[in-house]
Amino acid sequence: QVELVESGGGSVQPGGSLRLSCAAYGNNFAHIVMGWYRQTPGNEREAVARATSGGSTSYADSVKGRFTISRDNAKSTVSLQMNSLKPEDTGVYYCNAHDFTTGNDFWGQGTQVTVPS
Repeated sequence: QVELVESGGGSVQPGGSLRLSCAAYGNNFAHIVMGWYRQTPGNEREAVARATSGGSTSYADSVKGRFTISRDNAKSTVSLQMNSLKPEDTGVYYCNAHDFTTGNDFWGQGTQVTVPS
């Protein structure tokens, strides 16, 4: 079982920056892939960025070069630095922990990011 507590988010003008943070409590962090997903209006939840305990990262094409995921295994935290934000980045962002030994997924409560057009 993993509990995820998110912080950050808010509203920012286009071109601005925001940082999201997520703290994980519970399981052994080593076999968990941490990531950020978002749900934008009218769309399904999509993966934005993911990071393994070994340091591998992956990004959605739409955020490459603008977003950076970072993970601190010692502190069991993961952050998402979002730069050059666009109105289409508006949505609810969720921290995710995927335990690849069990296949279980755990979710944070979600945090709103708004970039007005």
